[in-house]
Amino acid sequence: MRTRTLTAVAVALVLGLAAGPLTAPAFASPAGVARSTIAAPDADALAAAIAGLPDSDATAALVRVGGTGGSWRGSAGVRDLESGRAADPNALFRAGSTTKVVTAALVLQLAAEGRADLGRPVRDYLPDLIPATYEKVTVRQLLNHTSGIPAADLPGDTFEEWYAHRFDLHTPREMLASATAKEREFEPGARQHYLNINYTVLGLLVERLTGHSYEREAARRILGPLGMRHTYFPGADPRIAGPHNHGYQSVARADGTTELRDVTVWGASESWAAGDMISTTADLERLLKGLFRGQVVPRGQLEEMFTVPADVPGATMSAGLQRYVLDDGTVLWLKTGGRWGYNTFVGGTRDLSRTLVYSVNATDAKGQGMNPVAERVVRTAFDW
Repeated sequence: MRTRTLTAVAVALVLGLAAGPLTAPAFASPAGVARSTIAAPDADALAAAIAGLPDSDATAALVRVGGTGGSWRGSAGVRDLESGRAADPNALFRAGSTTKVVTAALVLQLAAEGRADLGRPVRDYLPDLIPATYEKVTVRQLLNHTSGIPAADLPGDTFEEWYAHRFDLHTPREMLASATAKEREFEPGARQHYLNINYTVLGLLVERLTGHSYEREAARRILGPLGMRHTYFPGADPRIAGPHNHGYQSVARADGTTELRDVTVWGASESWAAGDMISTTADLERLLKGLFRGQVVPRGQLEEMFTVPADVPGATMSAGLQRYVLDDGTVLWLKTGGRWGYNTFVGGTRDLSRTLVYSVNATDAKGQGMNPVAERVVRTAFDW
């Protein structure tokens, strides 16, 4: 893969994991180009990409590459540093913001059923939760992060502050109240700013329209039908309930040395419908394939997931996904996720000619630079 292409994709992934998506020019075409001839995944190169773990960059990696040219599965590293046992290739992990793919699909299903109008102000559905300041924000603007609603307040800015509050519990309504008590960032529809709060509101919308919990609707409408038997939403439980590989964060000590601190047990209630899902690479691959094949969202509404708002400068996000175009015109549709100790990627070409799902137990999961192990995986998977 050419250096410029890889560097741009790396930036997209870094921002998706750390704070938000890549800022790049908007594209008018919703689908783009996909290669017609796909070579088989390079098994030796993929194995080399994750070899040598654990190291200072990651303690484990689980990778699934698929498509019309064939598939490859691989894992490396350890379950935990204490025992040194080989990483479990079927392990559960914190999937982070890939949760947004499920949330977007739920809302689009409700739109297909005539229960949600994407162009209608969300305040019409949640008048008791959305103040008049945000009366113009539509459901579609929440889906593609153009709402202008700012982030909710959370304690701390540094890792140590976050670590001290890792067991704090947050409710979706509290998060929404915190965010909407502030002035809007911009006029709805004028800009795109990737923030969890948009999908927190969408989770509340799902509950209001169905009369059931977000978790129940996700399980009934998406997880169950797709056979995602190992995916769940932890709620107030900070643990991962099932076999998993531990996550670690590189932390600088006062004496200048570095420790790898175990961050596996960590509450994610502040993310909820935006990022608290726990899953496996096999389940996320099922989600990707089922979604792109039209088995989850009806074709008419599915176009929302492959359409970036062309009238918003720099937009790359659609409903639940991000669009990125490689130098040769190949379009990738993807979603990344980052929690402390865990980086996740799910995506590929729209025609599923090449797909990639990974979980990398990165020691810099909230860092500003792309994790080297994840970068090697992406480089290898899409250089075909």
